[in-house]
Amino acid sequence: MEVNKDEALRCIDIAEQYIGDGNPEKALKFLVKAEKLYSTSKAQKLMENIRSNRSTDQNNMSEPRRRTTSSSKENTRRRETPESSTNTEYSVEQLKQVQRIKKCKDYYEILNVTKEATDTEIKKSYKKLALQLHPDKNKAPGASEAFKAIGNAVAILTDVEKRKQYDLYGNNDEKMSFQRHHHNHHYQEYTRGFEADMTAEELFNMFFGTGFSTHQSNVFMRRNGRWHRNNDEDTSPQSQHNGAAVFIQLLPILLLIVLSMLSSLFISDPVFSLSPSSKYPITRHTTRLNVPYYVKENFRPDPHGGMTRLEANIEEEYVNNLRHNCYKERNHKDAMIWRAQTMGDNDLIAKAKNVRTPSCEEFIKIAKVY
Repeated sequence: MEVNKDEALRCIDIAEQYIGDGNPEKALKFLVKAEKLYSTSKAQKLMENIRSNRSTDQNNMSEPRRRTTSSSKENTRRRETPESSTNTEYSVEQLKQVQRIKKCKDYYEILNVTKEATDTEIKKSYKKLALQLHPDKNKAPGASEAFKAIGNAVAILTDVEKRKQYDLYGNNDEKMSFQRHHHNHHYQEYTRGFEADMTAEELFNMFFGTGFSTHQSNVFMRRNGRWHRNNDEDTSPQSQHNGAAVFIQLLPILLLIVLSMLSSLFISDPVFSLSPSSKYPITRHTTRLNVPYYVKENFRPDPHGGMTRLEANIEEEYVNNLRHNCYKERNHKDAMIWRAQTMGDNDLIAKAKNVRTPSCEEFIKIAKVY
């Protein structure tokens, strides 16, 4: 069906990731799932390639191994030669650290910290791992990828907003492998935030001042949510001129801010509030819809028709708030159902479908009268 096309394409993207990681068995499962959702020539071709490669490997394994006595002796000598003597550029501990990170499923596991870890604990763990995995020090296979992984992890987990988004939407196993190939509209806005704004080497320099292979001192500043390299020695006339130009451009904005602050001094408080507070402690209800609202202690009803207009405004604002909250509740529920269907968990699907939407229920009741 056409409605399943996006989900099928997403499954194909995941399969390609597993093929690249050398895991054809898991790739084949996702390709079969893609074919069930929406048949494509791309999925069929990938399935044929995997199956043909599998049959070739089986034929090679079934061929009798014919070796002469001399070659057997040579192989025996090779087996007796310690593996460590062929490569002395990295230690067993360095290789184990790289392999551990490769098996990790989320950023907390990569940095070897808990989800409750503070910024200080996360940075401390990163520094320890970065010194072990820097490509100039660790020559084990995959060390560069592991170094990039810990850099990406610390960049996300030390950013308050990105860490909050990641904790909500970034902890299922499949997401780590296909987040850059995601096509579904429910999660596009979140997956964009799970990549570091700096390279792994720049992050390393930011934490340690300088890397193993560079002697240039850099200072990094955060602007508009991204890290940028800043050179403190840049005091040229051109840079000073640019600073003055920026200040002139900001003058209208500063004037608007000042004017808005001045105007706020002359604006009185609203007559009512839809939520109680120390300023609005008195509870009242509208006549038509019985909507609760709150007023100040010195509130006096207008006997000349003013209450009718006031209650109409209260009910209109109340209904608009319900409509907005209902929209958010439905989006949240749809996202939970989609996530559960992606994971294939029937219990989670049933639980997601049973999530209540109280604002929507209230809005439906009032809409009949309103």
